[in-house]
Amino acid sequence: MSTPESGQADERSSDRLTKPRRLRPGDRVCVIAPAGPVPSAVLDKGLAILESWGLEVCTGDHVRDRHPTLDYLAGDDADRAHDLMAAWCDPRTKAVLCARGGYGAMRLLDLLDWDAMAAAPPKVFAGSSDITALHQAFARHLGIPTVFGAMVATSAFVDDPVAQANLRRMLFQPDAGTVLTGPGAEPLVPGRARGRTVGGNLSLVASGLGTPDAERPPAGAIALLEDVTEEPYRLDRYLTHLRRAGWFDGLGGIALGSWVDCGDISTVRQVLVDRLGDLGIPIIWELGFGHCEGQLAIPLGTEVELVAEPPVAHLSLAEAALQ
Repeated sequence: MSTPESGQADERSSDRLTKPRRLRPGDRVCVIAPAGPVPSAVLDKGLAILESWGLEVCTGDHVRDRHPTLDYLAGDDADRAHDLMAAWCDPRTKAVLCARGGYGAMRLLDLLDWDAMAAAPPKVFAGSSDITALHQAFARHLGIPTVFGAMVATSAFVDDPVAQANLRRMLFQPDAGTVLTGPGAEPLVPGRARGRTVGGNLSLVASGLGTPDAERPPAGAIALLEDVTEEPYRLDRYLTHLRRAGWFDGLGGIALGSWVDCGDISTVRQVLVDRLGDLGIPIIWELGFGHCEGQLAIPLGTEVELVAEPPVAHLSLAEAALQ
């Protein structure tokens, strides 16, 4: 098993990202459950949607498992890690898609053979929420961009045609010039910036600090941040922790996503203005990714332009997210 200090890991720095190939009809994709337990009926609906896109769909051996004692986990850690490793190292598989988030992805990080995964052909990896821990590790150890979007075995995917279309577009047609925005997007701090996207779920980004799997953002990076079911004081704590750790130092801009069930939204906005508004960089409010209706799929590790200006605040892909 590789370690963060190994020479090979250093050579796979996320400063030099290798793009996987975009999906095409007929490609084989594998759905795994690296975090929380998966509702079987919802999974079946999600798999059918993927098949309707012309994909050959398989699942991990343990995708429907439940941990024998910890009911918030989709099976034993070793089994969930096995499914991820098997899917990633299978040369037939072109994408690994996460069934859902919840909690548990970070428990896998020390069980994965990063050298073996790096030796496999790069492929698309997609998920969101708790999967942020894996997004960070994939950038650190494998040096590939990933996709932060709706997950296959969630109602936010199977019951939301807009979220389905957004994920499909990012997997099949992630072309330069693609504009990403939502109905609530507006400038929080006006301006423009260009850089590589980093981040994801705020609480997971904060939890990753100090671990060997999460790098500091590169200079000029565009941070994506969102969360769910976190009270305003908790959001304040995460943001203050990131500030004190220097995580925001050198960022080019920030795109904020949704804050579903995080308390009064005006209070949430005040917290974000208080903790981020003095950084001197452009910030977009409510871009439209995260735990919201019609959620966007946004690449992590891809060069984008952030426009926090009227008439429509948005991100646009400065390069194709996938080959």
